Amino acid sequence: MQSRVVTQRVACDWRHAYALASDPARLPDWASGLAKSALVPHGDHWVATTPDGEARLRFAPPNDFGVLDHWVAPEGVPEIYMPFRVIGVAPGVCELQFTLLRQPHMDDAAFERDVGWIARDLQSLRRLLEAG
Repeated sequence: MQSRVVTQRVACDWRHAYALASDPARLPDWASGLAKSALVPHGDHWVATTPDGEARLRFAPPNDFGVLDHWVAPEGVPEIYMPFRVIGVAPGVCELQFTLLRQPHMDDAAFERDVGWIARDLQSLRRLLEAG
């Protein structure tokens, strides 16, 4: 399975980045590929309105390691694993690292489109974090 790691350097403490990025209520502020509007809690998962319709989301439990992994289950599609990390690289500087795993149904154009979308979303998250 092909994968691509998309990174974004951010001028803020990794714990601050983790706190904001791990809050499902903040996803519509920066994750346009995942949430067009507020997420709705539903049992052990959340329901999001994505650009492609409704999807179920599950998130890694809160942790001290910067792990923001999540699982997305669009309607009619098997659940997709999305590895995501926030890594402290220096005092007041962190790096966002999102690994896109190419899904069996994705052609080259769809894979590259998603890489670009993730890069834009990580840039939006950087702007949000650096704005304070």
